[in-house]
Amino acid sequence: MDPQMKRGFVEACVLASVCGGESYGYEIIRNVPQALGLTESTLYPVLKRLERAGQVSVRSSEHNGRLRKYYLATEAGREAIERFRAERAEVRAVFDYIETAITTDGTGRQS
Repeated sequence: MDPQMKRGFVEACVLASVCGGESYGYEIIRNVPQALGLTESTLYPVLKRLERAGQVSVRSSEHNGRLRKYYLATEAGREAIERFRAERAEVRAVFDYIETAITTDGTGRQS
């Protein structure tokens, strides 16, 4: 997958994973589709960007003697996911056009 496209999907998937409730790093990695290849070294910069954008809130709590950070989507984060979902039809139309164009002469007629 193109790195720029993948980056957008990774951010959306990470944000979506914390829309339903608090989550922590390892749990987010487990929940995001494996096809995106999300790792800790990718996840934490994404979470930091989302936090700076005001789309996630962070709280720390001790768990088994270690400090664990929990992330939760803010109202701005939930609005961002809704905008992403609203774009689905537009993105699908682009992919549909590409499929049609490569199997026809670009006008919908078989080449």
